[in-house]
Amino acid sequence: MTRPFSTLQTLTLICTLASSWHAMANSNDELIAARDAYRSNNLSKLSAIVSDMPDNYPLKDYPAYWLTLKALDKDNDRQIVGFLNSVREGWMPEKIRNEWLKKLGKREDWGSFTAEWKKLPAEARDEESICYGQLLDVRQGRKPDDLNRFLDMRAAPDGCNQLITAAAAQGMLSQDWLWRRERLLLAGNFVSQARQLADATNLPLDNASLNNPASASPTTPGGQEAIVYGIVSKARSDISGAAARLSAIEASLSKDRSAFAWGQLALLSARKQIMGQALQWYAKADPQQLTSEQWEWWARAALRGEQWAALEQITRNMPMAVANKPAWQYWRARSLKQLGRGSEAPALFAKASSGHHYYALLSLEELGNTLSTPASKTVPSNADIAAMRANPAIQRALALLDISNSEGRAELRSDAQREWRWAMRGRNDMELLAAAEIGRREAFYDMAIYSAERTKEDHDYSLRYLTPYRDVTQRYARQLNVDDAWVYGLIRQESRFITAARSGVGASGLMQLMPATAKWVAKKMGLGNYSVTDIETNVQLGTWYLRYVRDSLSGNEVMATAAYNAGPARARAWQDSRPLDGTIYAETIPFSETRDYVQKVMANAAYYASTFGHDNISLKTRMGTIPAR
Repeated sequence: MTRPFSTLQTLTLICTLASSWHAMANSNDELIAARDAYRSNNLSKLSAIVSDMPDNYPLKDYPAYWLTLKALDKDNDRQIVGFLNSVREGWMPEKIRNEWLKKLGKREDWGSFTAEWKKLPAEARDEESICYGQLLDVRQGRKPDDLNRFLDMRAAPDGCNQLITAAAAQGMLSQDWLWRRERLLLAGNFVSQARQLADATNLPLDNASLNNPASASPTTPGGQEAIVYGIVSKARSDISGAAARLSAIEASLSKDRSAFAWGQLALLSARKQIMGQALQWYAKADPQQLTSEQWEWWARAALRGEQWAALEQITRNMPMAVANKPAWQYWRARSLKQLGRGSEAPALFAKASSGHHYYALLSLEELGNTLSTPASKTVPSNADIAAMRANPAIQRALALLDISNSEGRAELRSDAQREWRWAMRGRNDMELLAAAEIGRREAFYDMAIYSAERTKEDHDYSLRYLTPYRDVTQRYARQLNVDDAWVYGLIRQESRFITAARSGVGASGLMQLMPATAKWVAKKMGLGNYSVTDIETNVQLGTWYLRYVRDSLSGNEVMATAAYNAGPARARAWQDSRPLDGTIYAETIPFSETRDYVQKVMANAAYYASTFGHDNISLKTRMGTIPAR
C-alpha cells in the first residue's frame, strides 16, 4: 500500500522543484546574456559565462560554442581543440569542425586537416570544405571526378577556386575547360573572379577589353571573350540589340564562342517568355556548353508553345542528371502521349511518381490513380515517443524553442531547428514519426512536418499535413467562400505554421503578409486597430487578400497563388495570348521561387482536400486552364 506524502515531504518536494525551476530560469537568463555578449563581441563576459554554466543545464555548451566561433576568427586553435574535445557530437561541433577545416586548408596545414577531415561526417561537409578535401587529393595526384560541377554560371568560394587552379596546374583540366569556366563567370557577371581565374591559370584574357567590350578586337582569344561578355551583358537590357550585334560579328568569332553567346541569349529570351525566339537561338547554341538551367529553359520554351516533338527530343538529349529529375521524366512522358507514343510513357510516369511532390501526384494521375489519404496510419507507441523525447538533441531543441517563444529570440529558434534536423539523421520511420508527434504536441510545427516528410514506407499524413488553427482558418475560408484546403496549402508553404515567422523582406505571420498589403487589406475590410502577427487577424487578412487576387484574376487559383507570391501584375504578365494548360503556365513561370511555390501550394491543397474529405479533384484538374491574356 502506497503511503501518502507527509506535510514535510510535500514541502521538501515543492522546495526542490522550485529551486530547480529557479536554477533553470537563471541559466536561461545567462544563456541570453551569452548570446548578447557574442553579438556585441564582449569576449570577457562571454568567457565568464562559459565558466559559470552548470553541468546539468541542457544548453550549457552554447556559450562555449559562441566563444569558439570567435576563436575561429582569431585562429585560436587551442580554444577550438578544447571545444571539440569536450563536445563530441551534435550540430555545433560539426559546424566548428567544418569552419576550422576551411581555415586549415587556407593555411595549408594539411597534417591537421587530414586528421580533422576524417572526423567530419560527409553529410556535414559544406561546399568549400569539400573543395579543400579535394584539393588535398589533387596535391597527392588524384583527380576528383566531379569538377564539371563548376561549369555553371555561379561564383565559387575561395577553396573551390584554389581547387580549380591546382587541378589546372596538374594538367587535370584542359584549356578548353578553363575557357568555358571563364566565359560562364563572365556571363554571370562575376568579372573579378573571372579575372582571378585567368591570372591564376595563365589564360590570355584581355582585361582592358573587359572594361570596354565594344572596342575589343576579335583577333585574339581574350578579345573574343570580351566581345561575348559585352553581348551577353547588353542582352540583359536590350536582347534584340545584343542579337543584332552577335549576328554582325559572328563570323569573326570562334565557333564555340559564338555558340556560347547564342545559348546565353536563348536562355535570357526564354526567361522573358519569348519562346519562339528562344528556340531559334537554342538551335544555334552548342549543347555541350549548355548548363542545366539552359537545358531546362530550352525544354520550357518548347513546352510553352506545346511543341511536343521538340520537347520530346530536348528531354531525350538532356544530360542524365537533368533528364532524371521528376519534372523532365513527367514532361517527356506527357510529350510521348501527345505524339501518339503512349506505350512508352507509363515507365517514365512510374519513375516520376515516387514520393509525394507535385510531379509525383501528376504522374500518379496519368497512370490512372487518384489521391486518397490512407484511412490507417502508423502511430508510434508511448515508448517510442518517450525514447525520442529523451534524445539530448531533441531536449536541446525544445529548450531553445521554449526560450525563443518566451523571450522573443528568433535566433534561438533557428538553433532549435538545427538541433532537431541533426537529431533526425539516420532515423527509421517509427523514430521519425515519434519525433513528428513530439513536434506537434510542442507546437514545433515546422519540425513536425520536417520529420514526418522524411518517412520512406510508414506514413502519417495528419503529421505531414498538419492543421493547426483549424477553427480560425475554416471560419474565414467559409465566410469568404475560399477553399480551405487551398488556404492550408498556402500557409504550409508560406510559414510552416510558425506564427512568429518573418521573412527577409518583412512579411509576417502564418500567411506572410507584407506590411503594406496588410494595411491596404485592413482598410478595405474596415479594420481599425489590428496586429498582423495576431493569428486570427493574420488569417482573416490573408484569406481576404487571397480571395481578392483570385477574383481579380478570373477566379483562377493557380494565377492567384502566383500573384500571392510575386504580385498580380506579374501573374497577368505570365499569361499567354491563348488559353494555357495550368501545368504549362506553372512550369514556365520565369521566377524559380514562384514556380516552385505555385507547384507546392497546389500539391499541398490536393493533399489537404483529400484529408478534409472534399470532392476528389485531381491535381491536374485543380491546375485547370489559364485564360488568355
